[in-house]
Amino acid sequence: MTLIRVPLLLSLLTLAACGADGPPVAPSQSAAKPGLALEGRAEIGIVGR
Repeated sequence: MTLIRVPLLLSLLTLAACGADGPPVAPSQSAAKPGLALEGRAEIGIVGR
């Protein structure tokens, strides 16, 4: 019975937190330009001796 209670409690808390700050509000037109921008650095490789 305890194995069921923990996930149930976590799911209820997650659902309750979804509307904690009020109803969803659409972003304003001036908030961001449409599109996608990525910045940063990525490295891929194998590290060994």
